[in-house]
Amino acid sequence: MSLRLTILGCHSATPRVNAFPTSQYLEINDRHFIIDCGEGTQRQMRKYKVGFSKINHIFISHLHGDHFYGLVGLLSTFGILNREKELHVFGPKGIKEATEMLLKISQSHSKFELIFHELASKKSELIFEDDKVYVHTIPLNHRVYTNGYLFKEKEKLKKLHIQKIENYSIDKADFLNIKAGRDVVLESGEIIPNDELTLVPEKPKIFAYCSDTSFFPSIIPIIEGADLLYHEATFLSDKEDLAEKTLHSTAAQAATIAKQANVKNLVLGHYSGRYKDIQLFKNEAEIIFKNTSLAEPGIIFEV
Repeated sequence: MSLRLTILGCHSATPRVNAFPTSQYLEINDRHFIIDCGEGTQRQMRKYKVGFSKINHIFISHLHGDHFYGLVGLLSTFGILNREKELHVFGPKGIKEATEMLLKISQSHSKFELIFHELASKKSELIFEDDKVYVHTIPLNHRVYTNGYLFKEKEKLKKLHIQKIENYSIDKADFLNIKAGRDVVLESGEIIPNDELTLVPEKPKIFAYCSDTSFFPSIIPIIEGADLLYHEATFLSDKEDLAEKTLHSTAAQAATIAKQANVKNLVLGHYSGRYKDIQLFKNEAEIIFKNTSLAEPGIIFEV
């Protein structure tokens, strides 16, 4: 699997005995990301065996405590573990000042370089790219400046069709050119079409993370066709008026976004503590969008 999402925390507001604020660990195309960092994130990372040394990028959606208050603790622990690799933190403008102030006051010194990428645009933008993945922002509508994030694999090279290649005298030195899409010219001058020698690569995987937001159809073109969508569902439809007031979403509204965006799978989370049975969220959403799952700590989604 080239996309694997581990839920570390998925509840709203404050930590409770069996409820952990929002945080996720994403593995995509051999890259490792933490998305949001509510209180207790590092505890959950240990519990679910997320390697601290694998994390080089952290993405914070907004500066409400249940998405952010675990960051300083995690950074402090990185220092205690004698981390030396640089660490990149993406988040709203103000995250650098707030984090550095707390680290300074607590004298949490570290050897590693901490690099902040502060966001302020209200339009979707490319904020990270390497040879494996792209990351774009998903502007959301909440009480404070908030972004979701779209993680997309880059196009992969074609796969070699070894059985077909063995029918010809093709040197292994040509394999990279074949995977890159080039035809092969044999010594005889015969041209072997690339399509005959390769298999179509797997379509790039896409994960869309939509944290706290009201029902916001403007995101649909950005998340269109995602393999996996996480969308907050703080309330059920019985509290739609409260969702509108607080700029959150209901399970039905999250399902509507998933359906209209033609995503393949929907994961709900950020449940209000008002509800004792989270199965109710799945029941409500499935009426609109069948492929709905519930986020719970420790659950892993693979596509």
